[in-house]
This record gives sequence, C-alpha cells and structure tokens, in this order.
Amino acid sequence: MDSHDQSPPSVSRDWFFPAPSPSFVHSYSSSQRHHLHKPPARRFSTYPRHPNPPPAPSAASSPHRDLKYAGFRRRTNFSRQYQTSPPPPEVAVSSLPKQIAQKCDVSDEKTSNLSKFTEFAGGRLKFRWQMAFLVALLITTFSSLIHKNISLHNETNDLQAQITKLNGRLQACNLSKPMDFDDLESEESVKIPNKRLKSISLIVSVTILSVPFLFLKYVEYISKLRSAGNSKEEASLNKQLAYKVDVFLSVRPYSKPLALLVATLLLIGVGGLALFGVTDDSLADCLWLSWSFVADSGNHANSEGVGPRLVSVSISFGGMLIFAMMLGLVTDAISEKFDSLRKGKSEVVKKDHTLILGWSDKLGSLLNQLAIANESLGGGIVVVMAERDKEEMELDIAKMEFDFRQTSVICRTGSPLILADLKKVSVSKARAIIVLAEDGNADQSDARALRTVLSLTGVKEGLRGHIVVELGDLDNEVLVKLVGGDLVETVVAHDVIGRLMIQCARQPGLAQVWEDILGFENCEFYIKRWPQLDGMQFEDVLISFPDAIPCGVKSVSCGGKIILNPDDSYVLQEGDEVLVIAEDDDTYAPVPLPTVKEAPFIHISRPARKPQKILLCGWRRDIDDMIVVWGGNLPKALFVPNSMEKILLCGWRRDIEDMIMVLDAFLASGSELWMFNEVFEGVREQKLIDGGLDIERLMNITLVHREGNAVIRRHLESLPLESFDSILILADESVEDSAMQADSRSLATLLLIRDIQAKRLPYREAKASQGRKGSFSQGSWIGEMQQASDKSVIISEILDPRTKNLLSMSRISDYVLSNELVSMALAMVAEDRQINDVLEELFAEEGNEMHIRQADLYIEEGEELSFYEILLRARQRREIVIGYRSGNVEKAVINPPAKMEKRKWSVKDVFVVIAEKE
Repeated sequence: MDSHDQSPPSVSRDWFFPAPSPSFVHSYSSSQRHHLHKPPARRFSTYPRHPNPPPAPSAASSPHRDLKYAGFRRRTNFSRQYQTSPPPPEVAVSSLPKQIAQKCDVSDEKTSNLSKFTEFAGGRLKFRWQMAFLVALLITTFSSLIHKNISLHNETNDLQAQITKLNGRLQACNLSKPMDFDDLESEESVKIPNKRLKSISLIVSVTILSVPFLFLKYVEYISKLRSAGNSKEEASLNKQLAYKVDVFLSVRPYSKPLALLVATLLLIGVGGLALFGVTDDSLADCLWLSWSFVADSGNHANSEGVGPRLVSVSISFGGMLIFAMMLGLVTDAISEKFDSLRKGKSEVVKKDHTLILGWSDKLGSLLNQLAIANESLGGGIVVVMAERDKEEMELDIAKMEFDFRQTSVICRTGSPLILADLKKVSVSKARAIIVLAEDGNADQSDARALRTVLSLTGVKEGLRGHIVVELGDLDNEVLVKLVGGDLVETVVAHDVIGRLMIQCARQPGLAQVWEDILGFENCEFYIKRWPQLDGMQFEDVLISFPDAIPCGVKSVSCGGKIILNPDDSYVLQEGDEVLVIAEDDDTYAPVPLPTVKEAPFIHISRPARKPQKILLCGWRRDIDDMIVVWGGNLPKALFVPNSMEKILLCGWRRDIEDMIMVLDAFLASGSELWMFNEVFEGVREQKLIDGGLDIERLMNITLVHREGNAVIRRHLESLPLESFDSILILADESVEDSAMQADSRSLATLLLIRDIQAKRLPYREAKASQGRKGSFSQGSWIGEMQQASDKSVIISEILDPRTKNLLSMSRISDYVLSNELVSMALAMVAEDRQINDVLEELFAEEGNEMHIRQADLYIEEGEELSFYEILLRARQRREIVIGYRSGNVEKAVINPPAKMEKRKWSVKDVFVVIAEKE
C-alpha cells in the first residue's frame, strides 16, 4: 500500500517548518482543478477528514521548485484536503449502518435523559441552568483560546531561545576565545519565564472573575429551594443579603469609598495576574501595568499580541467604570457637603457666643441690640437656630435695615427640643441662651418654651451661660422657673408691655425714656465692683462718677440682693457692687470725690407726717428687712397727692385683669376705668373672674363697661372721649397673631379718636406745639389732632416697628413699641442677668419706679445750678435724678455729660427720677 494511504496528515502537524515532500506537490496540482469549481469552505473543521489518495508524482516537477514553494502549497492544500476529503478508505461500507445505528442509539438515550431532566427541573430552572451552562462554556472556551495562545507564544519563545543559543554557539566557534555554554544556558533559563506559574496565574484570575457569578447563582438556587420547601412568609436569602448590603452602605459613612477601593484593588490584582499569564514581564511589572491601565484607559494602545490586548482592554474597561463610580462618589460627597452647609446642618465650633432659639418678629430688633452691645468688644457671635430653612433665615436677616457692627450672625436649622441639634450649635459653650416665644397662642408658646428649657437642662456637658425665656402669660412663669431653677431668667412680654402702657399713660414722655434705658444705643444699666469705693457712703458715691449715675447697690450682706435707691447713709462694704446708668461698661470709672457746693434747698411747705399704726399679720423669713425699711422711710420733702383719673381701655387682652389690678394700685380713690370692646358684658365679667380678678375687692377704681367696635366711628362717638385723661388702645386679642392687622386696627382707632376729640374741643392754638420741629399748619387735620393730644394722652400698643415712623411723624400719640421694647429687655437680660431684678422692681406695683417730675419741685425760675447740685437736692426727697428734658425739646437727656457745669434752669423743664411709689 502507498504511504499516502497509510498515514493521512494530522491536524496538529507543525506547519511552521514543513519538510519537502514530492507527494504533497502532486496532490496540490491535482486538487487545484477541483478547487476552481467549488465554493470556498471553512479553513478549519471540527471533525478531521482523511484526504484522497494522491496521484502519482509527475516527472516534470522540478525538485528545486518543490522545495521553494513547499511551505505555501502545503498550507493551502492542507486546508482544502479537509474540505473535500471522503471517509477513510480503511472503513468498510458494510460497517456504516452499524455505526449509524450506534450513533442513533446514543442520541436517543441523550434525548430521553434530557426530557427526564426537563420534566424534573421545570421550564424556568431549565432556562437558568442553560444560561449558566452557556456562560460556563463561554468562559471555558475563552480560557482555552487564551491558553492555546499562550502555549503558542511559549513555543515561539522556546524556538527563539534555541536560535539564540545556536547563534551563540556559532559565534563561539568563530571566536578564538572559548565560550562557557553552561553560563549561557543558565542565563537563558533565567530569562525564560516559568510556564507553569503563568498558567496558574491565568487560571486564578479567571476563577476570581467567575466566583461572583457562581455565588449569585448559588444564592438564587438556595433561595428557590427554601421558598419551595417553606410555607411561611419569610424573606429569601438573596433579599436578606441585599438588605444587609443596603444597611451597610447606608449606616457606614465610609462604606461607598471603601467598596470602591476594594473594587479597584481587586481589578488591579486580577488584571496583574492575567497580564502575568499572557506576557513575559514579571509580576511586579504586570501589577504596575495593570494600575496604569486602570488609571488611564488609553495606555492599552501599546499592547501587542491577542492575549495582552484582550486583557488590557478588559482592565481599561473596568478602569473606566471605577473612574465613573469614583467621580460620582466625589460629586455626591461635595454636593452633600455644600447642601449641609447651605441647609445649616454643620456644627458651630464657637464659644462665648449668644444663642437664640426660635424665630419671631422680635428677632430683628433683638439682633440690632446685641450688635450694639458687642460693638465695644469688636463684634461678637450670634447663633440663631430655628425650624426654618437656613437660606430663608439668612435672606430675612439680610433684609434688616441696620448695621451689624462687626457682629457675625450664624443661622442653623434645627429643633431646640432635640439634644443633637442643641449640641450642633455648641449650646454648652454659649454665654447666654435666649428662647423666643412663638407667634400665636400664648399657652402653646409657653408650653414649647417649657419643653425647650427641659431640653437645655438635659445637656450632659452642662451650660456655661444662663437662659433667658420669653413667656406670653404670667401664670406660666412659676412653672418655667421651677423647671429651670437658677439658670432661668424670664421676661413676660405681655406683662411688661401692660405695665409700661400704664406707666406711660400716667406720665407722658416716659416711653421715650424707657427706650433709651432699655436699648444699648444710649445709656443702660451696668453692675460692677469698685474696691476703691469700699467704706464710702452712698451719698458720696452719687457724685463719684462723672460719666455715670449710680442708682443702687448689690449688697453682699443681703445675699446679693440689688437695692435700688438706698439711703444716703448706706456704707459700701467689701464685695458690694454698684448699679449705674452709663453709656457703656468701659466708659465710666470713679474719680476722687469732687467738691460740690451744696445748694440750699428751696423753701417748700412740708406737711407734717402723721403717726401711723401698722399691723403685720404672719411671719416671714425677711421680716427684719421689712422692719428696717419701715424704720428708715423718712418723710418726703413734698407729698403730691394723687388725683382722680378717668381712663379708657379700647380692646381686649388676655391679661387685662392684671392691668386692672395694677391700675387699682396706682390710681387714686374714686377713679373710673372705662372698658370699650366687642366682648359682651356678661361674658366679660366672667372672663375677668376666671382670670383671678375679684371685682368686689377693687379699692380705688370703678369699672364702666361699654360694648362696641373700636374701628367704627359711630360706636366711638357714643363715648365721652374729650373727658378722658388717658386712653389706652390695646392690640385686640382677635387680631393679636397678625402684627400688621393689629397695628392697622390700632392706628385706625387712634385717628378716629383724635378726630372726634378735635371736633368736640374748642379750637385754640396749642402753645405746646410752638418750637416743635416740623409742626403742621393750624388748619390741617393733623394740627387739630395735635391740639387734641395736649388735652389727653393716648397710648397705642404697636407690634410692628414700621408703624412707629407713622406715629412719630404725626406726633398725635405717645406710643409704646411693644416688640422693640421686649427685644431690648431680652438683650439686656442676656448680657447681664442681674438686670432682670432691676427691671422687675421698676415694673412692679411696689418699690421704686421711674417718674417724670416738674422742675419747680427742685429749682426756682432762672436759677443756675450744676447737675450734681440738682442731684443732691433730689436726695432730700429720697429721689435719684437720672436725666432731664428741657421745655423746648422733645427728647430727654439721660446721664447728661458735664455734671459739674452750671446752667440756667426753667420751671418748664422736667426731670426723670427714680423714686419710691407714692
């Protein structure tokens, strides 16, 4: 038999270096004609076929031509033989039916097994396992291709190494100097990489990539088995794992960057192992090359070979995904940080700052007063925390028309009832905490203030400063002080405004004095210790401060109690502090006692003081102080008896019963209090009784009830408006929640009352209007109202500061700016909590209060005296003069300068004094 019939060519035969064969040349020439008439087939076939017996070799063939084109022809005919070769000749035709039957039996057996498996697993499970099988087949094929490529590459390297070795030996033979072939072989063995290690690294990288997919498929399979075998409604395993991953990513703040870092390191490691398996570089170089592909996706363009290019493209694609995720995380982190800053969620790292909790209409004037108070310190820090958006708060504060004087205002969004939000504003390091009352119902606002105080007292770090709480109802003050203890100072806004209205109604012009003293723009109260004054009498202390006016003493012997207007014989002891009225805390200091010529007191007939019998029922722990007070109460220089007054209250307030009791204590016996509002008379009396007022026990006033609407002219005309000494226009309870609506109602009532008074009173030129700046013509309606204002005093409760300009321009009412005055009081108590005791005494029915005194009580017309001499004369009446107002000006001067300078006084002047209530 011919050699061509015995051994057909093998598929895996080496075609890089083919050997010359005459039979192959003839087979190519004989098969070339068939090839011209057949369509091109695949170059490679899955099942190899035996070639046809080649024809006899041609004698015309040249051996040199065969050797020259042997490689090309053999490669070409090699592919064609597998396309057209028939079955091998050694297989008999009779055996074909048996083989076909055996193949059919095998296929039938496989088909039956597959049908059984399909019936057992179900359609859906079959699809998923087919997908898994397909993916596993693809991974295996991919790994085989890569391994085949690597094997071929390694064989090429071996051949190149052999060529290098042969070239080295050839050069050694040509050289005279002998060459050590053992060293050459050792160097070549070092250069040739370990094939086994590279194969292992490639297998490891592919395994690592396939592990997550197999794990997810396994989890899904286990979840289906559990759900099929368990009838209870329980979460599947994949849902539990997804939940744990979600919790980890949401709870851990650095979970996302950590996951990104792990993914990056895993990609670099797997990519480095894959590169190590397909290249000749070392593992360290492959890891670095993998990092360069991750960091810059364009570096893979320099890769050579199918394997390195495939791996580098995969690493670059993963690097792009990681870079996209990193960019998203960085963008989200920056956006979240800016959002937290914009929304006020960051922590305030400050100390010795003023903290304001809440938001109301009083915040603007409160910030203004705090900015003025901190101006001498070079500015301060004010932190505002409210349940509003930070941007809205900053926008509203930016619209406020005043200079902050280097004071920084920081806004934060949060609730004062949450300890975490309180810690965010450094509540434990604040020097003062102001709790503002909310607009609306007073009881609800006070209840929230109470909860806020509870939250503040629950701070573990403790509080460095004190708490100033604004309340709406006086009845809730006891409960707040019970909860807060010594840390809390309360300012009852309604009570303060009500008492100020009563004082200003009885003494016109006192509202402006209170604005000057409560605000930080002019003069205010300060308490400080001066050791050089120890052992000095209070009479000498009065003239020891050229830039301040002493008003009282904080006595150590009385347990730190502040004594307003003490006796002249009181001697300052060690530890006592002096209460003064000054422009600022650093603008005054005591000087050596000046020489003041004591002006003789003008002769005034002084009524003899009659002996009195006083009965003290019960026992108090401070009864000794009461006895001392009674024993040291000297007769007054001039006793001015109170006259009967007629006062009208327009409107209804929730604490109107407290105002009635205060008026009963201030007014003389026989006075009348008219109440004009829309509340029915029967309901009105019941409300007064429910508020704690016993009408039968009123000693000095008589209540007169009238029903009507204060903004309807015909209702007001039914009242004798020209006969009232004072008219108090209250912010009615029905519109109290809206400052603008309440002020509009009060302003309309004021204009109607003044117009009715002007038409009822006979027209005369108001002498008091002479000398006023910007006075109106006599024929104008405002001029008539100004004339009517000289007859009676109207006090309007104003809530909005913008309404102040309207009233001050027309000068038809002695107004009370309630929100601004309450803000001033809050700021003053926040700066020094001891001032709250002073204000409480000045507002109370008993003790000392401010008075407007006529100058003829102290001087004669045209007399020239210094302010110190006036001050000493007033001490004979047990009074402290704190300022004066000339007859031709409208504004009083508090704590006047140049107290030693003499000036000519007029009996039309008035003096502002602190004196005991008469």
